[in-house]
Amino acid sequence: MSRFFSKKFDNLTPYTPGEQPKIKDLVKLNTNESPYSPSKKAVRCAFDAARELQLYPDPTCQALTQKVAKIWGVDTDEILITNGSDEILNFAFMAYCDENTPAVFPDITYGFYKVFAQLLNVPYEEIPLKDDFTINISDYMNVGKTIFIANPNAPTGIPLSLSEIEEIVKSNQENVVVIDEAYIDFGGESAVPLTKKYDNLLVTQTFSKSRSMAGARLGLGIGSKELIRDLNTIKYSTNPYNINKMTMAAGIGVLEDEAYTKKNCKAICETREYTKKMLLGMDFEITDSAANFIFAKHKELSGEMIYARLREKGILVRHFDGDRIKEYNRITVGTKKQMQAFLRAVSEILEENK
Repeated sequence: MSRFFSKKFDNLTPYTPGEQPKIKDLVKLNTNESPYSPSKKAVRCAFDAARELQLYPDPTCQALTQKVAKIWGVDTDEILITNGSDEILNFAFMAYCDENTPAVFPDITYGFYKVFAQLLNVPYEEIPLKDDFTINISDYMNVGKTIFIANPNAPTGIPLSLSEIEEIVKSNQENVVVIDEAYIDFGGESAVPLTKKYDNLLVTQTFSKSRSMAGARLGLGIGSKELIRDLNTIKYSTNPYNINKMTMAAGIGVLEDEAYTKKNCKAICETREYTKKMLLGMDFEITDSAANFIFAKHKELSGEMIYARLREKGILVRHFDGDRIKEYNRITVGTKKQMQAFLRAVSEILEENK
């Protein structure tokens, strides 16, 4: 760091994004991207929007917001469109957490929650998952803090039921509960309908996973009109033109092609279950993932060794070094062909280590 860098960030540990290497013929299964290209309609819309890049985008994202409102069944003033779901999560930390209102989230979850808390100097508590990596909802009852829960959780992929989410929201009505639904389209049950019932619930989603737009950076938040008004105050105090024209147009295009999204989600879920079955037959232990990834460890071989050997074979997965999960690897679900290549490589590794 330079000698000018503020001392308030001395203890800040930045989020570590997944690798984006440019290696020929690499099977990339490390960052939970969709293996399928964006909708052709989304691409056409983005191309058309590029003709007017000399003009600022609509800061209200009106056309896109109207599309979201129709599909999610909410009012336009209950929606905020953001630059990826990371931005709405950052806004939520800024708006609803401070020295008097700490944040709380699981000890094993999306790593950015801890980074946001440290960046904004927000006190936070990490609640341990149970031994089976599930969330004990009683740990979140009446906590008096702003709650952040990824559902399905990452990197475990394990979902909470809608009734469990409601129990948490209902017991914390004096605090905001943020449910991060980045992976909801692969098997979970969305809490968006509960936003009509509880004014303390904020649901965030992303276009990065199920809608094949990780490179576009588009997310959203849905909550009561009052919550969205709060978050707009943060937005217009930081980056009013937060969505560029091409991303906004692509978002509209993909929402006009929901059949394409649903087809891809179905294929990913089917491939996930096929891959889980094959790994179980190779002596792996696997969480019950409802996301577009699998969280698995072998009963004998170390997670780090499997990660490294897979990389040597041109298969890239995500390895974490936390004490409780260091024997696991998170494997993004790709196409059937990609997963067959992954499984062949795993089989070779197991054979080589007999």
